[in-house]
Formats: sequence, C-alpha cells, structure tokens
Amino acid sequence: MTNLKSDSIWTSLINPSSATVFPILIALLLLLPPQARGKIYIDINSPSVEKLRIAVPEFQPGASEKEKGLGRELADIAENDLDLSGYFMSIEEEAFLPDAVSDVARELIRFRDWTLIGAELLLACKYSTVGNNLELEAALYDVFRGKRIYTKRLLGKVDNRRELIHRLSNEILQLLTGEKGMFLSKIAYVNRLKGNPHFTKEIFVCDVDGHNSRQITFDKSISMIPRFSPSGKKLLYTSYKDGGPMLYMKDLSTGVDARISSRTGLNIGACWASDSKSIALALSHGENPDIYTIDLKGNIRKRLTNYWGIDVSPSFSPDGKRMAFVSNRSGSPQIYVMELETGAVNRITYDSRYNTSPSWSSKDLIAFAAMEDGNFDIYTVRPDGTQLHRLTYGQGKNEDPCWSPDGRYIAFSSNRTGTYGIYIMTAGGQNQRRITFGEGEQTAPSWSPF
Repeated sequence: MTNLKSDSIWTSLINPSSATVFPILIALLLLLPPQARGKIYIDINSPSVEKLRIAVPEFQPGASEKEKGLGRELADIAENDLDLSGYFMSIEEEAFLPDAVSDVARELIRFRDWTLIGAELLLACKYSTVGNNLELEAALYDVFRGKRIYTKRLLGKVDNRRELIHRLSNEILQLLTGEKGMFLSKIAYVNRLKGNPHFTKEIFVCDVDGHNSRQITFDKSISMIPRFSPSGKKLLYTSYKDGGPMLYMKDLSTGVDARISSRTGLNIGACWASDSKSIALALSHGENPDIYTIDLKGNIRKRLTNYWGIDVSPSFSPDGKRMAFVSNRSGSPQIYVMELETGAVNRITYDSRYNTSPSWSSKDLIAFAAMEDGNFDIYTVRPDGTQLHRLTYGQGKNEDPCWSPDGRYIAFSSNRTGTYGIYIMTAGGQNQRRITFGEGEQTAPSWSPF
C-alpha cells in the first residue's frame, strides 16, 4: 500500500503559505491508482506479500442470544483461518481498547480506536442461534477509510460452525486476492499409530486447518501414499493388508474399497491422471520398478518407463502432457521429466545426491524433497530445471510435499518438533504452520480439490 506521506509528494506541498496546496493535493490524490488512495488489496503474485494487520474481536451475541461463550470460539476459528492463509497478521486481543466494537454497524464502531493499535482491517460479526441453527452477520471494514468493504449474512448449523466460518474466510480471501480460498478443502495423510505388538499406519482425512480429523482405513496394517482423485470423491492408497503392497481405491462417500492392482511385487506411488480415468504407478513384476498407466479396473494401458534402474513416484503436469518421476538411472535418486508423447526424458535436479517425491503444481512448478547433511528439505524448481528455490532450512526432516489445487500452498511432513506432523506453507516457503497435533505421527499429505 502506497504511503501518501512519502517525500516525493509531501515536501513539495507542505508550504502553508500557498493557496493552491489543497487543490493540488486533491488533484494528485485523484490521479493516484486506487490502491494508493487507501484501497485494501493483496497482490498474490508478489514474491514477498506484506501481511495486512487485521483485528478479529469476539463475535457479538444477538440481543436474546443465550449461547454467550460461542462468540470467542467463532472468532478464534476465523482468526486462525486468516493467519493460515499467510496474507494476514492478527492483532492480539490484549491490544484491543475497551468496548472498541459492540456491533457490526458502521456508526457504532470507533475506527480511531482501531487505527491507534495499527489495524488495517476489522472483521466485526454478530451471531444468533435458534435450536441447532446458527446465523452470522459479518462485516469487514477498511479501518483507514472507515468504510465497509464486505458484508454477508450466513446460515448454517451450530454443529457445522467450523464449516460456516471457513466459508466466511474463503469469501474474505477471494475479495482481497481475487482467487478462491482453500479453507473448505481437505488433507489426507498417513498416521503412524502404536499397535499391539507393532505399530500400524492408517489413512486419515482432516480439514485444511487440521480439525475434524477422521480415520479412513481400519486395516490394522501398513497403509501409505494417499492420493485424492481430481473430483475429491475417491482416494487411492497402497496397503499391505492382503499381503504385499497392493493398490486400493476408496469411495469416500460410501466407504467401499476396491483393490485396483495386486500384481506380484510392488504396486506403489500411484497418482491420478487429470481426466480421472487412468492412474500412473510403479510396478515391479518381481523386477526393477517401472512406471505404468492403468485404468480404474487395474488393466495396464501403457508402460511409460523401461530402464534398468528404479523408476517411481510419478506426477503429471497440469496439461497432462508431461510426467515428473524419480529415477536412480544416474546412480542416485534424481527428478526427471518425461514428454509423454515422445518419451523424451530430461534430468532436472543436480544439486543433491538424493532427490525424491516430486509434486507438480497447477502453476507449473515442481516441489520435491532433497537430502542435505542427512536431513530432507523442500525445494521447488521449474520443469526445465531452472529457478531452483529452497523453502525449508535445517529444521529436522521435511518431506512429502504436495500442492494445494491453486498452486499457492504446499503441505508437507516434518519432524522439526521431535515427532512428525503435517505443515502448510506458501509456495514461496513463508508462513510455515503445523496443522496436525493428534495422536501418532502424520506424514504423506495429499490435498483435495477446493
């Protein structure tokens, strides 16, 4: 946001003896672009987005509302959403002045109280409940101008209040960035649980903020590498529940499992093609693993790699014309890109002796994990091998990157606090936040469509 008190404007207009000062100033202000006149906006294409300072006071109960404690919880959910996006910095409640807001109506808000504590935005909300129904009245204010820039009435169920607030957060994010928010999406992951006598790994799904976690598999075995379908209605995963590593597909609406590939050897690392009609995975047939495509009944469509080394971990480009994968054909695991029409293969990683887990974003970037000094860190690179960027730095092992559908965020697993959990960060590596804190250790995230 442009500072109107910059020397280039103010030093030439500060002479109080000039009768033309104010007409000139007004003319200059009108010639400035809208954002320079105080408009709140977020440039999501900026390499380093400056966070907007937002105040989210406790949601106010309606006049006859009996659920007095609900307001704090609702505000906390909204505040956490906005923090998680990476575009906002919440102002601590301790900084709020007494009775600074008592309603969503503009005439009842003392904007000077909010400017004094540095707020640029104010989210003021009221709520009321009737039975299990919840009604929200929300207003977002540009504090600098004292202007309401968003208002909405939302209806839902008290039991689904998190979803209702996620809807609100999505609309705020879309208003200020021009792109849809991610707060109603889901993340699937592997949870390593203590068993008797051995540990098990089961698939779980949670909201993007880590809440509402639910167990998807109950195999009491080793399940791994979940992958949402492009529709978000199905989930691929590999499990040892019937012996060796076999590929399964679960319908998330019915809970029905179907075994898709149970060939001798490995059936691992599956990913969906963008048309949802085929799957790429690594099959070994008792030999070195190569990458094949199969249909949803498990019939082989095409063999994509045929090399003496190990080829695994396929990930398709947004247009479906290329595929990133991992191969040790050069002596150590590296990331390669294949042109599917011609079969031409190019190596794109060289800076580490161990690179793995490529994930191709909708914005044509590839995220992957690379080993440095015995630990893994997350990197991104262009499909031609240029513009290599390191996103995590020496905080334990950071692995399993996957992209949000819009390419603005990366979920990954890390043991930086001693145990593995799922984290989210922006595509540039900013705002790294852990979202899972439940029992067990969480790894291998997969992000659902929005």
